[in-house]
Amino acid sequence: MVAGVKTLPEAFEYLMELCRQKEAVRGRKVIAAPGLETGQFSRLETLCRDRGFTLIERGLRDHLEGIDIGFTIADYGIAETGTLVLNSSSEEVRLATMISEIHVAVLAVSRIRETSYDLESELKRFMQSPADYTAFITGASRTADIERVLALGVHGPLELHILLLEDS
Repeated sequence: MVAGVKTLPEAFEYLMELCRQKEAVRGRKVIAAPGLETGQFSRLETLCRDRGFTLIERGLRDHLEGIDIGFTIADYGIAETGTLVLNSSSEEVRLATMISEIHVAVLAVSRIRETSYDLESELKRFMQSPADYTAFITGASRTADIERVLALGVHGPLELHILLLEDS
């Protein structure tokens, strides 16, 4: 799913509506949003509290049994393949992209490159920090066994929502 948003608060409202519609994993609705700036997290925390959702930014390993939605901000996108690129030294950010049922990623339009080759200088810059982890995410998790039986969500989220953020 790809949708456009004009502001980050609009992305938060999209997230709130998506969470409202979703059936809870373990009786309560949990959103993981690590890696946000303090002010951004505070604003999202208020929205979640007002709607009765649980918001976490740390300790995702303690919630492996059920995170409804992981929310991240992508570093770059590759138009040719519809791929998100996330670079982070935080295990929490990596977990939010992998263990939630739904992953919602915000991507600034100015950060979209046509091909992976157009991202070469940014990737080289990422590699200057050896502790960082760069993930390329292209769609929801899917795999097939030797009998060609397709399974969704085995190695990651069942759904991926990309919110294209207009540049100001």
